[in-house]
Amino acid sequence: MQIMSALFIEHFDMRQAAGGAARIDLGGVHFSTAAPGPFPVTITPHMLVLVRCPASHTGLAALEVRFMRGDEQVARNVQPLSVEPGKFGYNLVQAELTFDEPSTIEAHCRVDQGDVLIVPLTMNPPADEPAPPAAEPATGGWTGTPAQQDG
Repeated sequence: MQIMSALFIEHFDMRQAAGGAARIDLGGVHFSTAAPGPFPVTITPHMLVLVRCPASHTGLAALEVRFMRGDEQVARNVQPLSVEPGKFGYNLVQAELTFDEPSTIEAHCRVDQGDVLIVPLTMNPPADEPAPPAAEPATGGWTGTPAQQDG
């Protein structure tokens, strides 16, 4: 089995299209979010993992998602995958994640002992906090369009 996509989402909907084709409507796809209050904060984000099962596969596997802050594993979710051979399937993954400050946690997703797909989730300061000061504008260098650039 292969992971086709892994995304943090707010909601999704399954529907059938013309001819019996399945559709997945994803909403609120995100890779960062504002802290819901002052730090530390704990959230339980929803991740949708879409997988493809080759026709030659048994259709049974294990999905492992390790949530990493640098080299430290802060949460882990392992669940069975059961997908009809030759079809697509999905699993929803949740983990309780605590952020002591604005930072990023990466979800390391894999099926059985296969390749790892990494999906970051960045926690920003609460929305009511003032934004950090703007960086000083860059000086020097080239600012035209690529067509105007001389070698």
